[in-house]
Amino acid sequence: MGSQTEVNPKMRAILIDWLVEVTHKFELMPESMYLTIYVIDRFLSLQAVPRRELQLVGMAAMLIACKYEEIWAPEVNDFISIADNSYSRQQILSMEKNILNSMAWNLTVPTPYVFLVRFAKAAGSDKELENMIFFFAELALMEYGLVTVRPSLVAASAVYAARCTLKRSPIWTETLKHHTGFAEPQLL
Repeated sequence: MGSQTEVNPKMRAILIDWLVEVTHKFELMPESMYLTIYVIDRFLSLQAVPRRELQLVGMAAMLIACKYEEIWAPEVNDFISIADNSYSRQQILSMEKNILNSMAWNLTVPTPYVFLVRFAKAAGSDKELENMIFFFAELALMEYGLVTVRPSLVAASAVYAARCTLKRSPIWTETLKHHTGFAEPQLL
């Protein structure tokens, strides 16, 4: 976010919080939300965005992610409606094109979600542990300081934090070490 003059980490967190709500409202898959946030962060690292266009970037990023991940993606009009008609169809589609061109259409990337599913299974998760893992992972999405951290480490840390919170013993097993590639000291 170093190239941003008008957008700061707090604004990013507010946008992501709103997009999490949109994800639930549209009943989107978690993969779409994680890819949306990757697209936003990647675009913000490539281009300066005026504050007034941050929500537009978020909507266009989610539209892109939904087209990539969902079987039935929300339509542009759905995004116009959910943003109280703040942007036109043309603005959203133009931003979508700008983002895709800036990223050279590279959307096949590992997000924390890919690792979360695998690591939760390796942790032998029950519903309580799984919910806690995804809760911590969602919190991590808001934290700008974690943008440059490898998605696998973010996911492993979410599993570790969840197991600590729920007082699972042992906190970090050999199975988790094997599947995540991280030893317990790397997660502290």
